[in-house]
Amino acid sequence: MKRIFLFLATNIAILLVLSVTLRLLGVDRILDEQGTGLDIGNLLVFSAVLGFAGSLISLAISKWTAKRSMGVQVIEQPRTADEQWLVDTVRRQAQAAGIGMPEVGVFDSPDMNAFATGARRNHALVAVSTGLLRGMSRQEAEAVLGHEVSHVANGDMVTLTLIQGVVNTFVIFLSRVVGYVVDRVVFKTERGHGPAFMITTIIAQLVLGVLASMIVMWFSRQREFRADAGGANLAGRQSMIGALQRLQQAHPHPLPDKMAAFGISGTLGHGLKRLFMTHPPLEERIAALRSAT
Repeated sequence: MKRIFLFLATNIAILLVLSVTLRLLGVDRILDEQGTGLDIGNLLVFSAVLGFAGSLISLAISKWTAKRSMGVQVIEQPRTADEQWLVDTVRRQAQAAGIGMPEVGVFDSPDMNAFATGARRNHALVAVSTGLLRGMSRQEAEAVLGHEVSHVANGDMVTLTLIQGVVNTFVIFLSRVVGYVVDRVVFKTERGHGPAFMITTIIAQLVLGVLASMIVMWFSRQREFRADAGGANLAGRQSMIGALQRLQQAHPHPLPDKMAAFGISGTLGHGLKRLFMTHPPLEERIAALRSAT
């Protein structure tokens, strides 16, 4: 709750600062002189509500979505030695991390991967692929589980969702301001909204959305380093390094886009593509673990 309050308070503060800045710069006065009748305050509120609605709803149904899209089979009662080991390991790590016991599941995939998701740190889901269970040693798999449990303990799913809500707010707000300016100042529309408003708003929202996603992806990459450190604390540094090296050798296929940010490995990227990566390169993560004191 504290984490959610802090991010909501931050978002409100940003909206207030932006509102004051636009007023000091005379943007709203210029727009009013052009006959737009644009209410900056109401637009900010509208943008915030709309910007957060989608991300918060996605967070609320994240476990359900993950189970459906990945075909996760939640372990209600362990039936094999591997399932018993999974449940026992996650329970032990959850206790060490100070969180409630997550649901533990397995999804069928030949690739070595895992993810964690959920709206609350005490009611999360940790799932691993069948390929990971077959391809990693118990020590390596334990490190991967520690990585995912650390994501939950750090509240990464909630934080990432709230950051997405913040950037959504700015994208919605700024795209409509640009649309108003182009429609009224450039095309001289005097009443209502001309075609230029709709077209410009859509284009601006697409461009700003791409730029904003860089911020979200940057945060996603930073949290991977923190989760690696958490996995090292829970399962041992060498085990975490070994797990990442195993992933390097495997070259796994990525999770679906909507789950990629919650997985263990991610994909490779160079140049501009790197700005849109959810995960840092594995070699950088290994180097960070080796240099940690």
